[in-house]
Amino acid sequence: MLGMALGDAYGAPTEFLSIDAISSRWPPSGPTRPLGYPGPEDNSTIRVTDDTQMAIAVGKVLCALSQQEELKPSECEELLRESYHEWYHSPDNTRAPGNTCLRSCQKLEEGLPWWEATSAWSKGCGANMRVPPVGLWKLDDPDATQQRSALAQFQAALTHGHPTGLAAADLTAFSITRLLKGSHPKDLLQDLFAYIEQQKTRYHERWLGPLWQQPTVTSKVSFISRGWEECLQALKRVEESLVSWDGNTDPCLMTGEGWIAEEALATGLFCFLVHPEKPVGVIKRASVTSGDSDSIASLAGAFAGAYHGHHVWPDEWVQHIEYKEQLEAIALQLIAPSDTH
Repeated sequence: MLGMALGDAYGAPTEFLSIDAISSRWPPSGPTRPLGYPGPEDNSTIRVTDDTQMAIAVGKVLCALSQQEELKPSECEELLRESYHEWYHSPDNTRAPGNTCLRSCQKLEEGLPWWEATSAWSKGCGANMRVPPVGLWKLDDPDATQQRSALAQFQAALTHGHPTGLAAADLTAFSITRLLKGSHPKDLLQDLFAYIEQQKTRYHERWLGPLWQQPTVTSKVSFISRGWEECLQALKRVEESLVSWDGNTDPCLMTGEGWIAEEALATGLFCFLVHPEKPVGVIKRASVTSGDSDSIASLAGAFAGAYHGHHVWPDEWVQHIEYKEQLEAIALQLIAPSDTH
């Protein structure tokens, strides 16, 4: 959770800038620390963006659900609606939130069924920028894989209904789980390819209900498999880029700019996999990109934090990151039964 927030804050001021503009503003090669979302100059807090704010919203829901004996879609929906509502109306919701999230939250507030409130064919990275807490769900339970899958997809589905957004959120959470459980970075892509093969025809009916019923869609399987296939192609580009990268080229030119969910996953993962043993280097590399830099760096930081643990981040950064107490409390509650990071 801390790696996610630090990556978010590192990438916040570089979002929308070209590599040349980043290097010119922070010579010679970009910021050397997380400057955070622009705010009061006399404030020592390292401010995050809507990415971390919405991840906290999801994390709060998971903490509440973790106290329940049975995981019920209806209860999860109610809690997510409440948490998204709280974020939507927060006075701190001023960090360039995505239009899809805002539009869908407005419709949820109007009382529409969630599958009518969602942006049915949006696969923006809002679907998976907020999913990292799901990767911490019931790490000690060997039977919790499908729960994590359903939760990852459902938290995305309330605002982003495109199957690729669902699959990308699922894969993002799965990556974090695997890294927390000790999977080596060199094996992670193969783990993801195997997971796609297992999941590509699985439609979480209890959770997703009639979401698949869209024009031109002929079945639940054809709906969900489209998302897994698009994510598979994005991850294959990561695999190819790890071999061909020259060490300098903007990652966005290799694996995508990150505005859409599968590219945010791919480019965040790429930035992690090129520097897996250098967590600070991971989020710096991810922030010096020409695309959705805060979301890319946020996911890259989440992967690095899951692999290394919270102790790898500079203490000065951790002590000043916004929402530190909430982030630590969510992580502690979700992984308390586990001996992982």
